[in-house]
Amino acid sequence: MTRIIRDYTHADEASWLRCRVLSFLDTPYFDDVHQTKPQIPAPGFELVATDESGTILGAMDVTVDGDLATIDTVAVHPDHQHQGHGRALLAEAQSRARALRLNTLDAWTRDLPDTLRWYRAMGFTESSHYLHVYANYYTEPGEPDRAVGSRRPGLKPMAAFLHASLGDEQQFRDEFSRVHVCRRFTLVL
Repeated sequence: MTRIIRDYTHADEASWLRCRVLSFLDTPYFDDVHQTKPQIPAPGFELVATDESGTILGAMDVTVDGDLATIDTVAVHPDHQHQGHGRALLAEAQSRARALRLNTLDAWTRDLPDTLRWYRAMGFTESSHYLHVYANYYTEPGEPDRAVGSRRPGLKPMAAFLHASLGDEQQFRDEFSRVHVCRRFTLVL
């Protein structure tokens, strides 16, 4: 199979969305679903890996803020993982970031061992950490109330997504069913 790394086009949207949803399905990001592709403003860039027929095998979106490039999305369709598509997308992203005279490429991800291994194998180093805490009524009815504290009259919290300090990890793991360590990985270009 021939792999092609190219710029994303609007015609890729449905395939990009399917690729992202399926690649996130068995990860801590399983519920981070979009119905439309988020736009990446210039000088950021959007890349896809396709086969000869144009089927999207993987995708990488990179935002740029000042002198920092951040991987916003990296996804490889489950049927095409472990074939070098993520590595090829990253190589193109590094090349484009260097062409923009950027010094670093970073990414934030949660605690999935395969993903952590991939970033480390690609040369990223881990630096910052914080918690993602989910409080969901359907997981345990009291979670949203514990997370929110006081309620606004007429509103009943059903779910909440919160950021917290890593120092409070054990407390939140005791109170909530779903707690993830969010890690920053940085690659010096």
